[in-house]
Amino acid sequence: MNSPDSDRKVIPIQPAADDVEVSLYQASQKIYPRSVEGIFAYWRWVLVIFTQVLYYGLPWLEWGARQAVLFDLNARRFYIFGLVLYPQDIIYLTGLLVISALSLFLFTAVAGRLWCGYACPQTVYSELFMWIERKVEGDRSARMRLDEGPMSANKFRRNSPSTCCGSCCPCGPASPWWATSRRSTNS
Repeated sequence: MNSPDSDRKVIPIQPAADDVEVSLYQASQKIYPRSVEGIFAYWRWVLVIFTQVLYYGLPWLEWGARQAVLFDLNARRFYIFGLVLYPQDIIYLTGLLVISALSLFLFTAVAGRLWCGYACPQTVYSELFMWIERKVEGDRSARMRLDEGPMSANKFRRNSPSTCCGSCCPCGPASPWWATSRRSTNS
């Protein structure tokens, strides 16, 4: 028994001559931020400096005969100032993490833009990298002219430091946490 669909012919659809293939993805356009001045920019820089001093200074802070904050995985001990946590104290660490998560949710609900705009690591490092970019490549109009021009020795010299400043990533070998985690702990 033949089905009604068996009599139909399949005709391939031919694209029209004037059809142009359009990509679903657009290449991102480079953003050239302007320098901003004012009271809020001042406080952002104050918090950038504070968070960097805290991040790079905390590993070198001594507490007794050892580091103040040390996660010694080989000895299975966590030192947080005067508090020493062992593997059997996981309930205390869990409680500390739950309290930290809940306080993060509370702070985000009450004043989330303060965190995102002033203390978030992405904001802090973006601000630092943009400062380096402004010092090396110039202000907004100079960066735009530099990018539009042909490749030259000057362009290569100006773009190289700002492109390579990501190698000072805070979680790599340049990190103080990397260096201090190699110190011996005999306590």
